Amino acid sequence: MVTEAVRLDLPHILTPLPGPRARAVIERDQAVLSPSYTRCYPLVASRGEGAMIEDVDGNRFLDFNAGIAVAATGHCHPQVVEAIERQAARLIHMSGTDFYYENMVELAEKLAALAPGGVARRVYFGNSGTEAVEAAMKLARYHTGREKFIAFRGAFHGRTLGALSLTASKAVQRRGFGPLVPGVFHAEFPDSYHRPAGVSPEDHAMACVHAIERDLFRTVLPPEEVAAIVVEPIQGEGGYLIPPKNFLGELKLLAEKHGILLVLDEVQSGMGRTGKMWAAEHFGVTPDIFTAAKGIASGLPLSATIARAEIMNWTPGAHASTFGGNPVAVAASLATIQLLERELIANAVSMGAHIMDRMREWPRRFPHVGEVRGLGLMIGIELVHDQRSKERAPELRDRLTTMAFERGLLVLGAGRNSIRLSPPLIITRDQADFAVDTLEECLKLAA
Repeated sequence: MVTEAVRLDLPHILTPLPGPRARAVIERDQAVLSPSYTRCYPLVASRGEGAMIEDVDGNRFLDFNAGIAVAATGHCHPQVVEAIERQAARLIHMSGTDFYYENMVELAEKLAALAPGGVARRVYFGNSGTEAVEAAMKLARYHTGREKFIAFRGAFHGRTLGALSLTASKAVQRRGFGPLVPGVFHAEFPDSYHRPAGVSPEDHAMACVHAIERDLFRTVLPPEEVAAIVVEPIQGEGGYLIPPKNFLGELKLLAEKHGILLVLDEVQSGMGRTGKMWAAEHFGVTPDIFTAAKGIASGLPLSATIARAEIMNWTPGAHASTFGGNPVAVAASLATIQLLERELIANAVSMGAHIMDRMREWPRRFPHVGEVRGLGLMIGIELVHDQRSKERAPELRDRLTTMAFERGLLVLGAGRNSIRLSPPLIITRDQADFAVDTLEECLKLAA
């Protein structure tokens, strides 16, 4: 009898999930680790290569999370590993806060050159997305002499106290931590699928911007006290929501009118994820400040707050980080950017288009799919009880993510009722097809 060879680039499930070793690790985890961590299904990762993750029982999964949009170049890309090993053998840490690293300067030069708008930039390095947002908030206050901020409902900017004050994604993220940083006001983010009936996406975007001036500036928030408007070009945790083309441009005009800085949080949408280095490039907007993290160093802790040079005018000691810009993380980032520019952004464009082509008819074929939206390899699938009412179906979304896991596909939810696809930018056509086929099978079984 001829048996089909097992493919190393596709899932292979050997045990019931979780397997015996995974169950043992999970039991130990539950005894000693913080219960604040969210785990959607019982994956206990052991090793990774490319777009594949192997668990402690030898089960192999296709990772369409990229470690939460972090492993842009895939897991353990040999060029990134080589850069890490080479740098670690020379110098691991000396603190860029107090001393100088050549590769830290090189990365800052590279990010400044890649920044949208073609204006002079300065760069501050931290370790995580939330740190980058905190730095942006402090810088906006320092530069403007103002103290208040505007953010958006559905936004996720991090969990440290300042960034959490901007975050408005889930109540559980804020519950029990008040009082938060005062002076943060939240406006409506234009949701293309749930906009009012008969209103075009562009008009809905305009209405959201006009509401800031009409409902906030005229009542509770004097515009001359606002330091910055902070917004994700594409909402991540909010459900992979892509605003209409005119939204960010209108926000920029509003900000300029009142001397307010525009801060774009590109922590999840940046580093090639959308098929361009920065999501802002899709909208033709030049931010005053923007943040980067997640995919910036292929899994090592690094973030960047990138501002117009004249805005980053704070003095020595105003803000710093012991580990930010660590030379090993910087080396990984330089290798990551080289791979993105050479081939991976182009692959994100082609693979994203292929997935979207295959999913385009899903709202017609599957009654529980309200909308499929995406740019590059940042794709969201909206799950609803029925398309007429557009009632959100979070329980169905959660069930589908579990069903996909049981079939070897790792996906996660975003927002109240969406599935997000954010695979490594190296995925192949066969891997893309496996993911789509698997989700189709799950949708049919869940109907």
